[in-house]
Amino acid sequence: MARVDVSRYQTFPEITDRLDDIVAQVRDKDISLERSLDLFDEAIALGSKAVSLVDATDFSPEEEARLADEPAADGEKDEKAGAGAGADAAADAEPAADAEPAPDADAPAEA
Repeated sequence: MARVDVSRYQTFPEITDRLDDIVAQVRDKDISLERSLDLFDEAIALGSKAVSLVDATDFSPEEEARLADEPAADGEKDEKAGAGAGADAAADAEPAADAEPAPDADAPAEA
């Protein structure tokens, strides 16, 4: 694999715009496998550059605090929604018409 030159993309919006272009090209049914693989290599290089840009970004104390709070808040919402949704889904589920009843845990096993 040859090293892909992504030096012309210096900002996060430039990188995301190019990634959008790559996605559009790969979705085209007339593209060759070789070209798709070249675009995949470029997308990987662009993704690595985007991660480097984000890692090098200096955030203000307010931005850092907001970013630190966001994952915790999202996790709490998902946790609350997941607990209620699972219980409701199990209560609403009806057994299939041809399903055998579940064996009683206290009943002796048939031999």
